[in-house]
Amino acid sequence: MKSIINYFKEIFWGLKSLVKGMAVTGHYITHPKEIITQQYPENKATLKMFERFRGEVVLLHDENNEHKCTGCTACEVACPNGSIEIIPKRVEVDGRKVKAIDQFVYHLQMCTMCGLCIPACPTDAIVMANTFEHAVFDRSKLTKILNKPGSKIMDGIK
Repeated sequence: MKSIINYFKEIFWGLKSLVKGMAVTGHYITHPKEIITQQYPENKATLKMFERFRGEVVLLHDENNEHKCTGCTACEVACPNGSIEIIPKRVEVDGRKVKAIDQFVYHLQMCTMCGLCIPACPTDAIVMANTFEHAVFDRSKLTKILNKPGSKIMDGIK
């Protein structure tokens, strides 16, 4: 007898949750100005991502093709799954050899977009961009070199 009562209780609670969900749907049907669903890709030209959205890591460059990255590898150490790889080189400046970056390799396919690399950077050289379309047919296209060809470190950054 107890199992029959439990059976009908489950049916009652299932119907109650269905009506509750349909009430929420009905509310949005009758109040169309409150709809927050965006029709992607139809609205691609006007689509604005949220300010807090974390898309991918970008190395900032100025108009002179200079960046702030010193090659300290703090972002590489902070990355929990190794999606950032700094390949250093030695450059002679004023008669002494200093460390610089040869390549800033970013493996987007491994990145979890956690953002731990951003606060780890002492010079604020990298940021999270708002880009979100990363679908490709070839996985090798998800490995990016973030420093532009011929770029160098900004003056005054040590």
